[in-house]
Amino acid sequence: MGTISETKIDYTIHPRVNSTDPVTLRPRPSVPARVVRDDAEAIEIAERLAEKFKAGAALRDREGLLPVSELDDYSQSGLWSLNVPKAYGGPEVSYATLAKVIAIIAAADPAIAQTTQNHLAIIATVDLDGTEEQKKLFFGWALQGLRYGNAFSELKSKTVADFETRVVHDGDDVIVNGEKFYTTGALLAHIVPIVGVDETGQGYLVFADREAPGLTVTNNWSSFGQRTTASGSVKIENVRVPTARALKVTSFDHPTVGGPVSQIIQSAIDAGIARGTIDDTITFINTYSRPWIDSGKQKANEDLFTIAAIGDLKIKLHAAEALLEIAGRSIDSARANSTLETVSEATIKTGESKVLTTEIAILSTNKLFELAGTRSTLAEHGLDRHWRNARVHTLHDPVRWKFYHVGNYYLNGAHPPRHAWN
Repeated sequence: MGTISETKIDYTIHPRVNSTDPVTLRPRPSVPARVVRDDAEAIEIAERLAEKFKAGAALRDREGLLPVSELDDYSQSGLWSLNVPKAYGGPEVSYATLAKVIAIIAAADPAIAQTTQNHLAIIATVDLDGTEEQKKLFFGWALQGLRYGNAFSELKSKTVADFETRVVHDGDDVIVNGEKFYTTGALLAHIVPIVGVDETGQGYLVFADREAPGLTVTNNWSSFGQRTTASGSVKIENVRVPTARALKVTSFDHPTVGGPVSQIIQSAIDAGIARGTIDDTITFINTYSRPWIDSGKQKANEDLFTIAAIGDLKIKLHAAEALLEIAGRSIDSARANSTLETVSEATIKTGESKVLTTEIAILSTNKLFELAGTRSTLAEHGLDRHWRNARVHTLHDPVRWKFYHVGNYYLNGAHPPRHAWN
């Protein structure tokens, strides 16, 4: 944990989020990314990277520094291609392992972990909806180390699923026009997949080059949490892309794991936030905190109420992590045999995990200050980032609706809706 370093910062090398600092387009990797051998190696790599990412997390948050070199290390590590199928040269690890990897990275720096979310969800979409040629192309790019950003959500549409971005077919190309917000990862991506609809209402995922003419990525993410995800905006003006790179999205028209895959990554980020927070709480209590006067104890870690509160947090965290693994195994099963029943079960299990990871993320980030004491709020420690990150990231989709869909499934046998937010 420690205190924030006062290192002098070169903003040309470490540009700031929501600023006019120049952000140089990231070059495509000169060598292919690592291909992870198996689930065990994925965990090992994640733990090694997490140690590195954690060291500068508080400073990056305080200064709003974009994790440029960190993302290069992360995507070259092989962790960005974990769900590329074996048939196309990928490791195809269990989704339980993938969720654990994301949670490990998020415990160190949840902003870095979030940049992976859309990339991995896009790989899953390619697996579900891509033609054979598209799978070879897009999986191949991921294995080379190319990063997929996103241009999905829109700020002005009626709901998150109403897209005003238009795709027009023009010979061997498509032409895309629209405006996007919450475009996590797009600023530092190599490829920016754009969600849009054609004149029939058919949805497409159009893979545009980051430097494509007419594609403008603006560094204007000003949220108080998850600051360094650079989730700014994208303007799309007559962006022309070959039709071969326009993937027709049909995976929500029938039972698939598209929704649960997207959701389990979000759930894993919140689990990681909680784990990192609890770890920092324990460290702070053992290092800085004083016992309360009425406790009669010599050290803060001997306070009976503090001990009990830490026990409560750990139990709730372990329950959330257990459900996260159960959800991952359910996704694996549904992916192997996609029926209405298996996909619904995977959706519900993932929704249950989302409830518990949201609750422990919010609870732990509140309890940190209660248990660690007033001095834990000092700016030098940078611990407020945990609460801000938890509060912002758990807003991704309303957990109040998870209770409804879970209850309706068990009480009335109602299958949950299929979309990327469920």
